[in-house]
Amino acid sequence: MAKHYSLLELNRLVREAIEDSLPMEYWVEAELSECRESRGHCYMELIQKDEQSATPIAKASAKCWANKWLTIRPYFERTTGQNLHAGMKVLLQVYPQFHEAYGFSWIVSDIDPTYTLGDMARKRQEIINTLKAEGVFDLQKELKFPMFCQRIAVISSETAAGYGDFCNQLADNPYGFKFETQLFPAIMQGEGVEESIINALEHIYNGQYFDCVVIIRGGGGTADLSGFDTLALAENVANFPIPIITGIGHDRDESVLDMVSHTRVKTPTAAASLLIDHLKSVLDALNDAQNRITYSTQQKLSTLNTQLSTLSETIPRLFSLVRTRQEAKLESFYTRIPMLLERRLTSENHRLQLIGEQLKGFDPTLLLARGYSITLHNGKTVRDPQQLQPGDEIETRLEKGIIKSIIA
Repeated sequence: MAKHYSLLELNRLVREAIEDSLPMEYWVEAELSECRESRGHCYMELIQKDEQSATPIAKASAKCWANKWLTIRPYFERTTGQNLHAGMKVLLQVYPQFHEAYGFSWIVSDIDPTYTLGDMARKRQEIINTLKAEGVFDLQKELKFPMFCQRIAVISSETAAGYGDFCNQLADNPYGFKFETQLFPAIMQGEGVEESIINALEHIYNGQYFDCVVIIRGGGGTADLSGFDTLALAENVANFPIPIITGIGHDRDESVLDMVSHTRVKTPTAAASLLIDHLKSVLDALNDAQNRITYSTQQKLSTLNTQLSTLSETIPRLFSLVRTRQEAKLESFYTRIPMLLERRLTSENHRLQLIGEQLKGFDPTLLLARGYSITLHNGKTVRDPQQLQPGDEIETRLEKGIIKSIIA
């Protein structure tokens, strides 16, 4: 009869074989399909996909015990600006472990953050290239802040300390400017960032009019910023019709969201300062315009007053000159009046003499003296014999007398 083993014995053989054949630590590239913490330990599910079909071709479990995880995690998050999450590609240093009761797993002794940074940079560059190819990468930069940018839509977590800091900074500005803010709550860390912010943007677009949008995330950790490096969110922000300010609150390389927004600042309070400074620049410009208008008006008034003063001094002199000329003309006219009257009287007397001579030629007595006679009927001159009727009495005047006759 063949020798048989208990399960424990067989598993011990497997463990010994693995420990003998794989005594070293190995660096392995993999994608995280799951990552969770429990009692200070980190449990991961590793996967490798076919590059063409994205079909899983290898799977394995991995564990990072608390004594290592407490050191690895902070360093990884500080370096990458993110925490480990599903879908992330990682480079792990592992060694094999087979436990008789719990089976096989890879034990993680280190994680290289530079590998993950390279993969993140590659994905981010792919998104950037896509946005540029679509022609939307710089659309936000072409927008201008309204002159009076005071109605602000805020996308943030309602409980985030950064949101309160932002509102307090606006309210307590040293110039007394008044701002109206409305919060559109959104998830700003972990899963759901992309969908939550896109939904908030849709509510802003479909709601009342705002001068700009501020996306702030102050108060949270610097890890897990992958939600701000997605194509869908970047496209929504790039195509938004009013300026968007991002104050996500991290010092690492810009996220894609920062790149496509109108203006990127580091913190929520910096976003508030930007809005205050913008309004202050508008106020300064208005004051400068007012001062220039006042100065220009004063200069114009001064010039007009000078002209008026000069004119007031000139008018009496001109008036005196005109009066002197007119008086001279009047005096000359008065001097000439008697002479003109004498000439006119002489001319009229001569004309009257001529008329008198002409009238003498029409004197009837002169005509009678020349041998002419005048026949009258009822006191009127008879010019046509047809005017007379038989029995009419006519009167003929001669130089020496009058002859009366009866028409037969």
